[in-house]
Amino acid sequence: QVQLVESGGGLLQAGGSLRLSCAASGRTFSSYTLGWFRQAPGKEREFVAGISLSGGSTAYADSVKGRFTISRDNAKNTVYLQMNSLESEDTAVYYCAAGYLLSAVVGAWNFWGQGTQVTVSS
Repeated sequence: QVQLVESGGGLLQAGGSLRLSCAASGRTFSSYTLGWFRQAPGKEREFVAGISLSGGSTAYADSVKGRFTISRDNAKNTVYLQMNSLESEDTAVYYCAAGYLLSAVVGAWNFWGQGTQVTVSS
């Protein structure tokens, strides 16, 4: 089991940057693949980025590639999402997820945080 708590969301203008953090409890943090998803009002939850156990492999949705960067610090039990050049279309609740596969499929992930709101004004 792992508990995930996101932080760092907020309101900002288009073009700005924000870094989300997700702190995990539990001694087996380094055993999980980690990911970020987001859900905008009226839309389904979608994959944003994922990172492998060691951090050596990452994956991104096409819509954020080149603007967002996922990273993890296994010593701090924390995964990050650095978001640059934010657009109004990035407005959503952002969720941290942990699992055993680096997958873009929501159902493939085992544990979820409660989410943090990111609002980008144009």
